[in-house]
Amino acid sequence: MSGDKNVQEYQYKAEMKQLLDIIIHSLYTHPEIFLRELISNASDALNKLKIKKLSGEEVSDTDAELAIRIDVDDKKHTFSISDTGIGMTSDDLVNNIGTIARSGTSEFLKSMKESGEAADKDLIGRFGVGFYSTFMVADEVFIKTKCYAPGSAAYLWNSKGEGSFSVAETEKDKRGTDIYFTFKSSAREYSDSYRIRGIIEKYSGFVDFPIYLNGEKVNTTGALWRRKKEDIKESELSEFYKFIANDYEEPLGHIILSIEGSVNFKALLFIPSAAPFDLFKMQQEKGLHLYSNKVLIQNNCKELLPEYLRFARGVVDTTDLPLNVSREVAQTSPYMTKINNMLTSEILSYLTKMSETDAEKFKKFYSVFGTMLKAGVNSDFKNRDKIIELLRFESSKTARGEYTTFINYYNAMKPEQKEIYYIAGENGDIVESNPNLEFFRKNEIEVLFLLDAVDVFVVPAIGEYKQKQIKSIEKGDIDVLPEGKIETVEDNLSKSVIKIFKEVLKDKVSDVRISKRLFDWPVTLVTAKDGVEPHMEKILKIMHKDYVPREKRVLEVNMDHKLIKNISGLFLQNAAEPMIETCILQLFEGALYMEGSLNQASDFIKRMNNIMEKATGNR
Repeated sequence: MSGDKNVQEYQYKAEMKQLLDIIIHSLYTHPEIFLRELISNASDALNKLKIKKLSGEEVSDTDAELAIRIDVDDKKHTFSISDTGIGMTSDDLVNNIGTIARSGTSEFLKSMKESGEAADKDLIGRFGVGFYSTFMVADEVFIKTKCYAPGSAAYLWNSKGEGSFSVAETEKDKRGTDIYFTFKSSAREYSDSYRIRGIIEKYSGFVDFPIYLNGEKVNTTGALWRRKKEDIKESELSEFYKFIANDYEEPLGHIILSIEGSVNFKALLFIPSAAPFDLFKMQQEKGLHLYSNKVLIQNNCKELLPEYLRFARGVVDTTDLPLNVSREVAQTSPYMTKINNMLTSEILSYLTKMSETDAEKFKKFYSVFGTMLKAGVNSDFKNRDKIIELLRFESSKTARGEYTTFINYYNAMKPEQKEIYYIAGENGDIVESNPNLEFFRKNEIEVLFLLDAVDVFVVPAIGEYKQKQIKSIEKGDIDVLPEGKIETVEDNLSKSVIKIFKEVLKDKVSDVRISKRLFDWPVTLVTAKDGVEPHMEKILKIMHKDYVPREKRVLEVNMDHKLIKNISGLFLQNAAEPMIETCILQLFEGALYMEGSLNQASDFIKRMNNIMEKATGNR
């Protein structure tokens, strides 16, 4: 520090080295964050200078551009960052840069050690150590600064981040602060201008003030969310979305928020028009970015939205989170819950409005993100009703590829209808051919088609809608079926035939009974009241290889079908006729085949061949 005057040495407290070790090795995930801290401090200094000028205070160098300038040299491995902000006095250097040494450090470290906890979110907020992240990349750091007040002296601060620092008078032409150092050998990658540019764009691209890197302006995007809605062009929104989401497509829509009250934040959210390849991966990083005063705190901040809305892209900028290490554990802040609740409500309201005013746009959204949205039914009970109204389904009364809603279904129900009905399957062709749909088609009762795998976990969990029970038509206890009577001689025959079915099928089914729902099909399988539906069983088997159904199915028999009448005729002629058992087994396995539950088809095919052989041989 030759040439500088009145050099004064200051001793850090004994805990300084220990605390710096925690900062460098425990608080920050990546050393590159040093640049974020320095830019944040420079931006803060420039903002304070603006306030001084606006308040009418006299400042020096009034023509100096409010800007941040960064210079790196990949040959000498040097770094410098300069701002034309408020600058510091000697006391500021001692008291502000040295706040790490304030009283309480010893007690804090002692309690942390005794509790066995890692360094927590309060450390920088309590001791003001953001600047000291610089020592992750440098062994010795210099600060040259000059206060904004006219006639102020300039000072040079210097430390190796160990036991002491020094402050001396020096020469500096203009107000503001310069920080400079030489990178340690392990951090020389940061002396590359492209590396530095990438860090600026990642963390500080939206700082209000221009940032120059080796003379070239870097931050050109601008903080759109800080501007008024009416001042933002659609083209700007589009380009901003593509920038933050790394997407080439236009967004499906956007939400601009400016919230003031119990929590303060601005947000610019986007609904993508297509799902990114990593949407369902736990490590996808293009969600919502959390900023504090336009400085990035966290990429893909999962705490800002519930999982079922993680398709949203954008930024949230709050003044309620300090620019300190708490950004690493921001999820513990009580403000995060409030922001999460508000963002969730705004997105659901936006989607509701889209569904009401632009059905085609919402249909496009739902085709891409509907599966994810449905997960909110079972996870977000506060907004459950809103999510249920957004659900869409094909049905027995919609054209293929078109959707209906619960409210539309409800409004179209017949006066006497007591339940809302659905059927689940892999695709429309499968559910359309299900025998259990016959009765409902003939009686013009709408049935919702659950064609998404998650539907079988979501819809039954809803339970009821507007006091109408939601029930699968594959259940044996649905309330819409007509009551049957068994009184005639023919019905007594039916009882005998049903008994034969039970004897042949034995433990393959839980029961056999006369069907009230079939017209064109001879038999169908239904589920007991508390049983698992066939499509759900298939999904559970995929999820759990060792899954075994707890309850057997119920076989319903259509006594008016020609085939069943023929079997009844055979029974009257000879109750021991072998063809009766053959046909019963074939009908049962055919019903399993129709619902996709026939695990072994060889016996079914052999039996069918034998039946055809006998049928053709009698001609």
